[in-house]
Amino acid sequence: GTVGDIEGLPFLEAIRQMRNDVGRDNVYYIHLTLLPYIKAAQELKTKPTQHSVKELRSIGIQPDAILCRSDEPVSESICEKIASFCDVPSNSVIPLVTVDNVYEVPMVLEEAGLGDIILDSLDMDSEYRDMTEWSAMVQRMNEPKESIPIALVGKYVEYPDSYLSVREALRHAGLDHTKDIELHWVHSEDIERYGADALLANACGIVVPGGFGPRGVEGMIETVRYAREHQVPYLGLCLGLQVMVIEWARNVLGIKDANSSELAPETENPVVHIMPDQEDVSSKGGTMRLGDYPCHPQESSRTKAAYNGDIIMERHRHRFELNNSYRESLENSGLLIGGLSPDGNLVETGEVKDHPFMVGTQYHPEFKSRPNRPHPLFSQFVGAAKETIREGVQRPLPLDLTN
Repeated sequence: GTVGDIEGLPFLEAIRQMRNDVGRDNVYYIHLTLLPYIKAAQELKTKPTQHSVKELRSIGIQPDAILCRSDEPVSESICEKIASFCDVPSNSVIPLVTVDNVYEVPMVLEEAGLGDIILDSLDMDSEYRDMTEWSAMVQRMNEPKESIPIALVGKYVEYPDSYLSVREALRHAGLDHTKDIELHWVHSEDIERYGADALLANACGIVVPGGFGPRGVEGMIETVRYAREHQVPYLGLCLGLQVMVIEWARNVLGIKDANSSELAPETENPVVHIMPDQEDVSSKGGTMRLGDYPCHPQESSRTKAAYNGDIIMERHRHRFELNNSYRESLENSGLLIGGLSPDGNLVETGEVKDHPFMVGTQYHPEFKSRPNRPHPLFSQFVGAAKETIREGVQRPLPLDLTN
């Protein structure tokens, strides 16, 4: 957002108070602002930045540095103008021109001297400001590599930023295997219309991310069936685990009306149901199982192999879970439980036996992936996908789905 948005006011007030609470010498304010380029005049405009700083001052915040986002080069005279009108040292007005790879930004800021400026202001020393590893990582990212086609089947693919963390986690895992990720955005409702065979024939891996509500869920369930029957590596996140359980119950156990009580409250076979501590909650606001919770990986599971630890911490955002009444039937038929809460009551991960890679997580591993530390589950998934050969991996002729 921008300064002045009503949604941002509580945060601005919080950082204003922070400087008083911890001392003025212990807080450094950085204002990221946009310099719009007016094509007709062929110039960058600084007026929005000046007004933004004026608005910040009115609530008691004086920026210590200003980062100027721009699609065009920013001249020294523009930086000096902003410094003069915004009362910021000229060396603390730093151009941030659009780069091809967002992970280049830390290197751009370091080269501009922002690290030294911040450390001097806070009277701090740093012995570990070595960007060599990061620079090498960015260089590897920018090098041409063989790509792996991965299909992301979601409910909100028309807004790709809805799955930004998933996209970046796949990218991190691809880098770990020296591969580019060729991400295909597939709407789950299109799977319902045209079928998984028409839309997933080229995918060497399939990801089903989180979501809420019944819209498009049948398409996700069909996607799971396709991945299971065609031995395509599959990673389900949150709702992606739940539809994996529903598909297994319907097509392997033969429970044709199996569903989630969130999606079909009247179902007689809720293989996914609301958590027991949520049953009496009538007001849903702020009541989800939210944040970091521990998970105990089970022995001989993919989850255990990925993490190589006895207890892991992962971030959650859900109120529905696998129904324990069906757990024994699911496990006996080949849907294994890979991770549980420490008390053994909540299923955290599910895995399909005798499959190259089919894992669903109730948590969101994408939130903990980093470019230099890819999440182990994503890395295992991409590792399985790169070994998958599909007959349709060569590009088919464009398919007209309107007929």
